[in-house]
Amino acid sequence: MFRHFYVYIIGNRNLTLYIGVTSNLVKRLFEHKNELVEGFSSKYKLHNLFYFEVFESVDEAIKREKQLKNWHREWKLNLIKKINPEFKDLYSEII
Repeated sequence: MFRHFYVYIIGNRNLTLYIGVTSNLVKRLFEHKNELVEGFSSKYKLHNLFYFEVFESVDEAIKREKQLKNWHREWKLNLIKKINPEFKDLYSEII
């Protein structure tokens, strides 16, 4: 069976950002949107999917997640703007 792994960036209207990795993007975003897990994303109401990438290997996804987490904020915002210049919630496009 072939699995995909996702690196994603979620945020809020103030553009507070969170970067994560998951093997089930729809489920994980449902958890973020409904604040089912306590932590940074629920504290800051990070409900909008701004960006994601797909990987075939969990190792590659984790490597990319770590890379993005080390980027400057401006670089992250520019990455999002390339595919989502209006910072719209992409969740409806993946379900």
